[in-house]
Amino acid sequence: MDQENQQDSLSASSRRRAAAFSVHVFTALGAGIALIAQLEAVREHWAAMFAWLGIALVIDAIDGPIARRLDVTNVQPNWSGEVLDLVVDFVTYVFVPAYAITASGLLLPLAAPLLGIGIVVSSALYFADRRMKAEDNHFRGFPALWNAAAFYLFLLHWPPGLSSLAVAILIVLTFIPFYVLHPVRVARLRTLTLSLIGVWAALAIYALASDFDVGMPVTIALCAIAIYIGGSDAAIRLARAFGI
Repeated sequence: MDQENQQDSLSASSRRRAAAFSVHVFTALGAGIALIAQLEAVREHWAAMFAWLGIALVIDAIDGPIARRLDVTNVQPNWSGEVLDLVVDFVTYVFVPAYAITASGLLLPLAAPLLGIGIVVSSALYFADRRMKAEDNHFRGFPALWNAAAFYLFLLHWPPGLSSLAVAILIVLTFIPFYVLHPVRVARLRTLTLSLIGVWAALAIYALASDFDVGMPVTIALCAIAIYIGGSDAAIRLARAFGI
């Protein structure tokens, strides 16, 4: 009986380790999806590229809760989910979007390669910064969300000079200590934030299905949600400073 119990225990332990490792495989799948997105970008299929990056974003959103539920850190201590997540995030949030921004013709021709280098270098430094998140889970500085920045550059399609200036400003803001809302982990106004993220996702899917040919109401709504994510913390801190 004791031997059977021991075998059952070993079998359960093996299943736990396999389940925990499968989460790492799921996270790493994001890198494979990034490769597909890159292939679409090389073909200048920009909407398809963003669609694949959107799938990678979904994986990034759900792998963390699954990992915590399965206690992956303790069950598979030899594999760093944090490092794996950063590697995948860099290619999906930074490298593929940086290529799209640089190669799409949205920027000034002479500035494009320099700004592309600025994007990947500043983002690599940001990912290595241990202060990138505040204690309340706000991001510190522009959080290298170049997939989102690229989406808005394609959506708004500003003149190349203005788009180049916007990219340069975001690169600088990477190192400015202001705070940006984490859509999932920040507890304050979470219900409102998640509701707006749902609206944003629906509108973004519509924009991609329309190849960015959307009306002004959709564009305004998408921009308003971005302003909320990027500026709500600053607005709250300013209101508190004035006792509002």
